[in-house]
Parts: sequence; C-alpha cells; structure tokens
Amino acid sequence: VQLQASGGGLVQPGGSLRLSCAASGSIFSLNGMAWYRQTPGKQREWVAMFASSSSTVYADSVKGRFTISRDNAKNTVYLQMNSLKSEDTGVYYCYYGGQWGQGTQVTVSS
Repeated sequence: VQLQASGGGLVQPGGSLRLSCAASGSIFSLNGMAWYRQTPGKQREWVAMFASSSSTVYADSVKGRFTISRDNAKNTVYLQMNSLKSEDTGVYYCYYGGQWGQGTQVTVSS
C-alpha cells in the first residue's frame, strides 16, 4: 500500500483547508484510514479516522472543526479542516495498515 497526501499550505487563522490522501496497492477497505499530525515540539498525534464505513472518530482538539470523508471509488480519504487555529500548524500524515504517507505541511498564520 502506498499513500500520497496532498493539500497542505499556508492559511490564516479561521480559514479552511482540505487534505487528500490517495491510497494505491492492495486496498480492500478504507476502514482504518487515519490522519495524524506532528506539531512543533510535540509527538505525532492521532487526529481522525474511519472506525468503520459509517463511523468516524476525532481527537477532542479537532472535534467540530475537522471532518474526515472518503471516496471509495478513488481510494481517497479527505480531511476538511475549518476554523483553523495556529496550534493546528504541523505536518499532517495519513496512515493505513501500518503505512504512512509522506506528510503535507499545514501552516496557520496571519
């Protein structure tokens, strides 16, 4: 399985970004696909994931602001990030089946 993350960038506080993670290889299901992030000075932390095809879970720090979604036909998972804060700045990684994507930088700054 290979994961290709994209969509990061520079955004002002309160703004939005949508990250994408395209999976290729032996994909049976996108269940278990997750987003993590590594913010400056902290360890990599879990952000959101598909617990099942109809169940999503979120870290408390992003609940109500971030939404994980999927396109099964494209084997792609998205992370819609709204109301971004400076503390959301970091490198975002997608994770699936023991594999990490390459990371995409998100910078929230005025």
